[in-house]
Amino acid sequence: MSLIVQKFGGSSVADADSIKRVAKRIVETRKRGDDVVAVVSAMGDTTDELLDLAHAVVPGLPAVGRELDMLLTAGERISMALLAMAIKSQGADAVSFTGSQAGMLTDDRHGAARIVSVTPDRVRHALDKGQIAIVQGFAGFNKVTGDITTLGRGGSDTSAVALAAALDADVCEIYTDVDGVFTADPRVVPRARRIARVTSEEMLELAAAGAKVLHIRSVEYARRHGVTLHVRSSFTNDEGTIVYDPERAGSTMEEPMIVGVAHDLSEAKVTVVGVPDVPGTAARIFTIVAETGANVDMIVQNVSEAATGRTDISFTLPKEEAGGVLQALESHRSDVGFASLQHDDQIGKLALVGAGMRTNAGVSARLFKALSDAGINIEMISTSEIRISVVTRADQLVDAVRVVHTAFELDGDDEAVVHAGTGR
Repeated sequence: MSLIVQKFGGSSVADADSIKRVAKRIVETRKRGDDVVAVVSAMGDTTDELLDLAHAVVPGLPAVGRELDMLLTAGERISMALLAMAIKSQGADAVSFTGSQAGMLTDDRHGAARIVSVTPDRVRHALDKGQIAIVQGFAGFNKVTGDITTLGRGGSDTSAVALAAALDADVCEIYTDVDGVFTADPRVVPRARRIARVTSEEMLELAAAGAKVLHIRSVEYARRHGVTLHVRSSFTNDEGTIVYDPERAGSTMEEPMIVGVAHDLSEAKVTVVGVPDVPGTAARIFTIVAETGANVDMIVQNVSEAATGRTDISFTLPKEEAGGVLQALESHRSDVGFASLQHDDQIGKLALVGAGMRTNAGVSARLFKALSDAGINIEMISTSEIRISVVTRADQLVDAVRVVHTAFELDGDDEAVVHAGTGR
């Protein structure tokens, strides 16, 4: 008997028929003799609809973090209760738990809480009784304040992985509306190919670069705690993709040069113009940025102009965080000594990922030539051992993804299927 944690995203439980289909899959797993814990997201676009409602009631949502968390967690509570009902109607025994009932303890940061510990005593007790445990994703509980918290977007993935680690599950299956992890977003590149196996290191880079099939925090948690992830579609019985740690798995296979191309349209670029090129200035700028809580991605500093002794520093960050950063920097303009600020929210990021590029020369040249031949200009470049990221104009990003995917011979023979249209 195995213990399997199964996570179902919003597209997988979008309506009554979908919930029945998910219940059937869970019951079939239980009938095979495996213990099952299912973690669920809110139905379809429920979270977005609740957010829209909150904005309509309180424009800008000032200082309502606690109440917003109370509101948003209602979506997952609906899903978990309906799924438990559907399982019972199919002849199996199920019981639903909120995040706090499942022992998901977090810090007190509303909207983006971090998991402190997981004590799933009630879930274990249910499994010991032969029940299927249904757990609310995305939500936790802070012991000090006694308040409900949420883990941020994609938090249900993290909830599932954290439960799998705490329960010492054999595998954590992430069910979505695509048949696994693909070499590119199949909504953008129709001939993207499913990847049978991908390392956790490569998956981290893909997720960080915009691949939406897995949330980056869940991949980090799985890697840290040795949880094997299996990404599958809830609409088919296809094999999906295994995300594994090659060191733990003892893999001796040579990794492919490139596993995929990810893209992201959610970032903006801020340029600090006319920065004094003296030691400590960059540190001062990014200390101010850090104090806003913003997550900086790519950073580029131009060569100092000899005549002026000044330079420009550009960096990318999530669009929704740019306003606070611009305001913070502007308030410190006089003491930092820069000339002006520029904000550009019409950029796109493309990332080429593959552990094999460590030992293959010419990857950068091939990437840049493919973009050049397509007339696509590169504005910023960032690299790691297994990733090359570039920033282009937003309206050129889709073309960039397609030409790069083809240039690295990643196109498949058949068109990929996105069963519900969201890629999650």
